Amino acid sequence: MAQTSVLPNPLIMNSGKLVKNAKQWYKVRRNEIFELFSREMYGQAPERPSNLRFEVVEEDKKALNGKATRRQVVVYFDGTNAGPQMELLMYIPNQVGKPVPAILGLNFWGNHAIHPDPYIRITKSWMESGRNNPYVNLNCVVEHRATEACRGINAAQWPLDTILARGYALITAYREDIASDNPKQGFSTGVHTLYPSLQSRDDNFGTIGAWAWALSRAMDYIETDQAINPKKVAVFGWSRLGKAALWAGASDARFALVISHESGAGGAKLFRRGVGENIRRLCTVFPHWYAHNFNKYMDKDTLLPFDQHYVMALVAPRPLYVGSAVDDKGADPAGEFASVVAVDKVYRFLGTEGFPAQTMPPLHQSIQGKIGYHIRAGGHDVNLYDWQQYLNFADKNLR
Repeated sequence: MAQTSVLPNPLIMNSGKLVKNAKQWYKVRRNEIFELFSREMYGQAPERPSNLRFEVVEEDKKALNGKATRRQVVVYFDGTNAGPQMELLMYIPNQVGKPVPAILGLNFWGNHAIHPDPYIRITKSWMESGRNNPYVNLNCVVEHRATEACRGINAAQWPLDTILARGYALITAYREDIASDNPKQGFSTGVHTLYPSLQSRDDNFGTIGAWAWALSRAMDYIETDQAINPKKVAVFGWSRLGKAALWAGASDARFALVISHESGAGGAKLFRRGVGENIRRLCTVFPHWYAHNFNKYMDKDTLLPFDQHYVMALVAPRPLYVGSAVDDKGADPAGEFASVVAVDKVYRFLGTEGFPAQTMPPLHQSIQGKIGYHIRAGGHDVNLYDWQQYLNFADKNLR
């Protein structure tokens, strides 16, 4: 496992001086780190659009046999019906007082895929296809478009009944509504079409950055919805969407809690270990994910002047949870855990509990301070055990 003593110290400012107090962290060092990652890795994100508009297009206050209120909201990024837009799918528990805490996260295969509810609007956005997907059966996709047969194909990763029973709303949106994850499409769809000038720069607005930006736009809507407590919203993501959730939490302090599940390289794991997925693979297999500037770090993983514990430091002192799986070798679970240990010093510097352990816990043992971590059996996936730990952590920090 990487030794945290050899990692760059997030508490040392660009001047070479050590951060003296919390005020200096917030006024100087935190801004330095955010500017560094905006320039070198995730790209410069635009401000909230001045003409951002929301429209509730469907609502049922007795959805799921009365357990929840279902609300479907279109977010028009440029304010026009013809422009780029994403659809939010919301389920709000009915048996608890309002406003409720919420979990917000992007999904991989469309809002209609997270539950078989026949009233969820089927996405019109591009959909990947193929017969070898290990998580869902995409035989329902016809010419890269979802069909009625695609309903509920991803429900196993989204235990909606459990989330509602614990008193949380679930809010989700489809990644392809926001920005293409197909390298062949480049930046020709979604929000990227609104900001062409950003793509001519080396600190361009990549797809991970676009997804994170859209999570903030969802938060803009949430602040207008009286059923949701905007001070108690957790942002969640798995895999590449876990990378986006972490950057969203780092970028937007309105998120009260951040859950980055099996996010691996470019998410929670340390590059400097030189283990698992590396920067060269990220920049060549997924050239649309990060800013062009990130290419200059290919084959220099172990020599980076920064690492992902810096991104986690931007979340501090808000609660942060990282989840791993023992067989998820590409994500390097030991590297994800090493980041958790490395950022503990920032949390403690800011006066919180941080992470109350220094060694990897055994399987299925959640360690929770202001930072939480677990590693479970199995591979790259999201299952009920994971959600149970995240809901327990949310109970501890949002209730």
